[in-house]
This record gives sequence, structure tokens and C-alpha cells, in this order.
Amino acid sequence: MAESGGGVGGGWRDSYKGMSSDNIKGLVLAISSSLFIGASFIVKKKGLKKAGATGTRAGVGGYSYLYEPLWWIGVTTMLLGEIANFAAYAFAPAILVTPLGALSIIISAVLAHIILLEKLHIFGVLGCALCVVGSTTIVLHAPQEQEIGSVLEVWNLATEPAFMFYASLIIGAAVFLIIRYVPQYGQTNVMVYIGICSLVGSLSVMSVKALGIALKLTFSGTNQLFYPQTWVFTLVVLTCVITQLNYLNKALDTFNTAIVSPIYYVMFTSLTILASVIMFKDWDRQNGTQIVTEMCGFVTILSGTFLLHRTKDMVEGSPVILPVRISKHEDGFESEGIPLRRQESLRSP
Repeated sequence: MAESGGGVGGGWRDSYKGMSSDNIKGLVLAISSSLFIGASFIVKKKGLKKAGATGTRAGVGGYSYLYEPLWWIGVTTMLLGEIANFAAYAFAPAILVTPLGALSIIISAVLAHIILLEKLHIFGVLGCALCVVGSTTIVLHAPQEQEIGSVLEVWNLATEPAFMFYASLIIGAAVFLIIRYVPQYGQTNVMVYIGICSLVGSLSVMSVKALGIALKLTFSGTNQLFYPQTWVFTLVVLTCVITQLNYLNKALDTFNTAIVSPIYYVMFTSLTILASVIMFKDWDRQNGTQIVTEMCGFVTILSGTFLLHRTKDMVEGSPVILPVRISKHEDGFESEGIPLRRQESLRSP
């Protein structure tokens, strides 16, 4: 029995020691990124609310938040998080780094409870725990980073037919949402703004990883800045990040933080993992058990974000209620929490 226990313990230790130094660096950077980004959601939200009280709200096309220092503090905090995230992608595969964004949801939920006075139910705490468990599962079973010696190798991966087809679908879907659905449904359906952010985000992560690899190789002595492909990836990153920031501002100003954060995480992470599997072929370096375990960890994180979303405005002892309206600005008033109605309500305000 003791020998069996030692075998199990030894297996766990072997699994842990199996993480490469690059993966560990990426892990530390990803966790730091989540701390900064989770806090930035709250600070930006406070800035948007303050700016909206004296000018035109971002959700209806206003840009008064650009004159609000609190919003810029939030942007700076987010940029610090994105820089850490950027560096993490240079060291670890996207399938390891991206799911750890769940930690930013936990930070956001806790700070929203303290600063924005948005309620955190006991099941929300359970949701946070599930996010941690799922993240740990993915970390322990993530693939090793692929060895790449030049940005040209990344370019070859990005221009393979499978990824080109994926990128074309993503760009087409984002443009369609912007032209067709934003004018009519942007203010009433959170999926429109978040959908655009997530679609564009999956391409930005692939470009960020490519650029990060180029810079890492450059700093290590192999200059990649002379390749035009490096600057193409840079242009894609800038375009995608500006688009994401614009529509994320609209989503945060129009809908509650508890709605935006988990939905954005789920859609963004799912699409990014898909993009990484197609472009970098992460699953080719893993066996079936590792892939299934990673997916179980991801589903665990999704369950945690679902609990955070569904119970965000529940008080202790209250029955489960169904959200039937998510826009904060209908009926001529704003609410700090997610507007919820009981199931027996027959009208969606």
C-alpha cells in the first residue's frame, strides 16, 4: 500500500517537474497579468460611471471618459496586465496562458463586491473555487512550448490553409456583427459587443504570441526585426487591440461587470484555444489523456464562471432567479447590480 501511495505521489511530482522553465515563466507572468487585468475592470468601470455622469456615455458613442483620470488609471493597469500577458505568450503555449484569465474574473468579482458594492453570493465563492481548481488542472497538464527558431516558422504556421480559413471566418463574422448587429442590438444584447471582442481577440493572441517569440529571439541574440513578417504581426496586434478596447469599453459601460467578465472570458478563451490548436498544433504534442484532462479543467472553469454569473446579485437565502434583462439603461435608470426578475414575471422590461 505504501508503495502504491509512493507511486501516486511520485507520479504527481514527475508531472509537476515536467513543466519546463519556459512554462513556469509563462505561468508566473500569466498570474501577474490576471491580477492587473482583474483590478483594471473595476477601476475602468468607476471611471466610465464618473465620466457618464457629466458627459455622453461610452455605450451610446460618447468619449467623455477620455478626460477622466480614473479611466486612464484603469487603462494603465490593464496595459500592465497585457504586457505581462504578452510576455507570457512568448514563453508558454496559449492553451496554458489563456485559461488562467479566469483568475482575473475572481479578482474582478471580489473587488466589485468591495468597491462597486455588487453582491457576491456563497455560490459565487464556490464559482471562484472552481475557477482555481480548473486552472490548476490545466496548468499541470499543459503541453510544453514548441521550439521555434525564427519568426518565419510562425509565419509559415499562420499561412497554412487551415488557419487561413479560420482567420477568414473570424474576420468575416466580426465585420458582419459590426455592420449588421451593433446598430440594432448593441445596447440590448451583451453578446454583440463581447462577440466582437472575442472574435478579434483570438487573432490578436496568435499575433501577440508571434511577436513575443520574435522579441524573445531578438533579445537572445537572433535579430528578428529585419523580417517584414515581424512588422505584419505588429500591425495585426495594434489593429486587434484597438478594436477590442473600443468594444470592451462599450460593453462595460452598457452592461454589468458580472455579465461582461465571465461571458468575455468564456468566448475569448474558447476561440483562442481553438485558434492555437489550429495554428500551433498544441494537441499534436499531447496524448489523449492529457487533452481530455485539459478539457475537463476548462469545463470546470466554465462552471465556475457560470456560477459567478448566475448568483452575482443573489442574497443569502434567496431563491434562484433568472436574468431576463441585462442592459442597465432601459427604463430610464441605472442599477449597480444585474437587473433580475423572478421567473413568474411575464414581461421582459
